[in-house]
Amino acid sequence: MGDWWQRNIVEPGKLPLLLALTAFVLTFVITRVVTRLIRAGKGPFGNVKAGGVHIHHVVPGVVLTVVGGFGAVAGGRHGFGSALAAVVFGMGAGLVLDEFALILHLDDVYWTEAGRKSVEVVVLTAALVGLVLAGFTPFGVDGVSQDELQDRTNVIATVAGNFLFSLLALAKGKARLAVFGVIVPVIALIGAVRLARPGSLWARRCYARRPRARAKARLRAYRHDRRWSGPRRTFQDWIGGRPDPR
Repeated sequence: MGDWWQRNIVEPGKLPLLLALTAFVLTFVITRVVTRLIRAGKGPFGNVKAGGVHIHHVVPGVVLTVVGGFGAVAGGRHGFGSALAAVVFGMGAGLVLDEFALILHLDDVYWTEAGRKSVEVVVLTAALVGLVLAGFTPFGVDGVSQDELQDRTNVIATVAGNFLFSLLALAKGKARLAVFGVIVPVIALIGAVRLARPGSLWARRCYARRPRARAKARLRAYRHDRRWSGPRRTFQDWIGGRPDPR
């Protein structure tokens, strides 16, 4: 275990990233626990107000993110200062993304259906950072040999091809596959070759005169949503809490 830690975390300079990810996840979890206690009227916690204005935790989150970001730039990748900046940045990012839906809608939608977006973004961010920490790099460059890295043509072709797959997946309405495909190109390839979701840019442009393709896309989307929407909602409720009834 010690050899793995030294070889994969300390030597490549990934310790700040690990600290930032840990602080990010812990901050999100603690924040959700506190907000759920406030919502239930339990514990000593309460909303922070100043002059009658509710101060959302995205505000200190922005401050911590700015301080941690500039601290990381100034501190390099090694030493106590770098580690401290990483922790501060992770805490700030956790607070900010926990209220991502509020920023998106410019409204207090924390406990509404729209507020689920915050949970999705936090889980997605943690997963992507975890993949980078595990050794993946964007657009499959980690799969290029040392000799190929010296050939800029091969590197550019690899990046361009995988970027194209991600764009195709995004155009087909598969945003999650497109985002994960930036780190793991095979995932973007799956999204690029499969049928587009109804209403996506690809479906509107390419299925306009293909009724069979439109019908097949609608049927596949319906079956996918029916199969996964329930477990996804249960997972989101378990992490972030059940939204208020309409």
